[in-house]
Amino acid sequence: MKKVTLVCDGSSLGNGREEAQAGAFAVLTYVDREGKSRHKVVGEYLGFATNNQAEIVAAAIGLEALKVPCEVEVITDSQYVVETQKGNYRQKANHEYWRRLNAAARSHKVKWTWTRGHNNHPIQEECDRGAKKIAARGASNQMILDEMLKRIENKD
Repeated sequence: MKKVTLVCDGSSLGNGREEAQAGAFAVLTYVDREGKSRHKVVGEYLGFATNNQAEIVAAAIGLEALKVPCEVEVITDSQYVVETQKGNYRQKANHEYWRRLNAAARSHKVKWTWTRGHNNHPIQEECDRGAKKIAARGASNQMILDEMLKRIENKD
């Protein structure tokens, strides 16, 4: 099984307010046969959604981007996502979002890891930037993804 690290973040600008706009962003990284890190970035604009919903979608889009079953470490700054996926919190709300994430995770061996947000984790910081950019622009497009991929590759 290919080993992949998935770092993700969601953002809801105006969280909880009627005009809230949300975005999700994820970076998938694996090491190729030559020992070089390879990255793929994915993003999604959610429109009106809460921060928790955006965090769930961020993990889902990363897992959905994988074409074959993988061993995946999902790293997120959302304790809500990590603790729920570990079974420590119940899925009391956001059922459609949890169904999407559970379906995306089903074919993979997933390890859920929490990291403190805004704590100098370079890829996590870029995920935060990407999610906010998508939310602010009201769209996820190839230009944003390409720009974010270049920023991430420059950190290698």
